[in-house]
Amino acid sequence: MFKLGTIILTILLSMSAFSKNKVVYGIDNRVEVYQTENTLYSDLAKSTAAMIDAKALSSDDSNVYTITGGTLESRGICKEARFSNQITAASCSGFLVAPNLLVTAGHCITSQYDCENQKWVFDYKQNEEEAIEFTVPATDVYSCKRIIQRALDRGSRDDFALIELDREVLDRTPLEYRKDGKVLDNAPLVVIGHPSGLPTKVADGANVRDNLDEVFFSANLDTFGGNSGSAVFNAETGLVEGILVRGEQDYVYTSRGCRVPKVCTEEGCMGEHVTRITNISSLMEGLQAEVEETTTPSEPSLHEFQPAI
Repeated sequence: MFKLGTIILTILLSMSAFSKNKVVYGIDNRVEVYQTENTLYSDLAKSTAAMIDAKALSSDDSNVYTITGGTLESRGICKEARFSNQITAASCSGFLVAPNLLVTAGHCITSQYDCENQKWVFDYKQNEEEAIEFTVPATDVYSCKRIIQRALDRGSRDDFALIELDREVLDRTPLEYRKDGKVLDNAPLVVIGHPSGLPTKVADGANVRDNLDEVFFSANLDTFGGNSGSAVFNAETGLVEGILVRGEQDYVYTSRGCRVPKVCTEEGCMGEHVTRITNISSLMEGLQAEVEETTTPSEPSLHEFQPAI
């Protein structure tokens, strides 16, 4: 994602200036998937994916892909910052809502060209020993077949994309999501995705801050560029409430010329904005059942919302 002004990370150069970066609120709650003691969170993480440029994936063996990329430190983040020695291969995040359907932010996938040149990778995560090079089985790597529905609207600030994958995901359970109404005021939240392009991070300890807008709500989630498209869950039930799309500038410069995460109080700064999952009418109308029954692969998208920008 982008902030309104300078670009924070070079891996985000293809993103829309419509969105801003993210930030830490209070204590940095981000942890590796294996570090979370909440089994609900680790289960939810299995159905979240990283959007990675096809050029960052290579394979000498058709059954295994290697993911490569620079580290946070190599991109100008101070070495004492958390996760500075980890790879930053992802540009956005996404999550599974049906066997062959994935949701992300609308500014992450802006065209069919984007769709065809990005891969969606599950289990891009650190194990107990940190790595700067990852290998994943080919079965965990998917392509975007088409954009089914998309919104990127400056006026309403709606921002989402529903895409069809090239095949069904058979070894993961699609996430449950809100189908009507809105998240409760002050509801506890957790976000799972790829801050700054890092391997999967789980960040809980957040709450809904402002719930008045019909299109999005704001929260004090610890998120960064690369978290765009992340699922934001009710921390108690695991229900997807929305899609992380924008927020505060995420890094600030130090006197040494490198950058560190910006820190806000729990109630300070603008808050991170989360598109309501109920905005995706195709999901609310049960489109996933129609897609699963589709027999004509070449038929056009059922609906594609063009951004009003």
